[in-house]
Amino acid sequence: MKKNVGSLDKNIRLGAGIVIIILGLVFKSLWGILGLVLVGTALMGWCPPYELLGINTMKEGDVQGKEG
Repeated sequence: MKKNVGSLDKNIRLGAGIVIIILGLVFKSLWGILGLVLVGTALMGWCPPYELLGINTMKEGDVQGKEG
């Protein structure tokens, strides 16, 4: 799987994911699971829907992913 999430995208996903997880815990809501997905895709650097849609937010300065 080739990385398709760039550094700006990762930072946004991490921030939003952490906020959603905290709100999910505070309000005892299952929406916190969405936060886990965002954090997971940010840490992996790969987003399955991006792969299906042919989207890649990696920029030239970002660390390149490897197939695997």
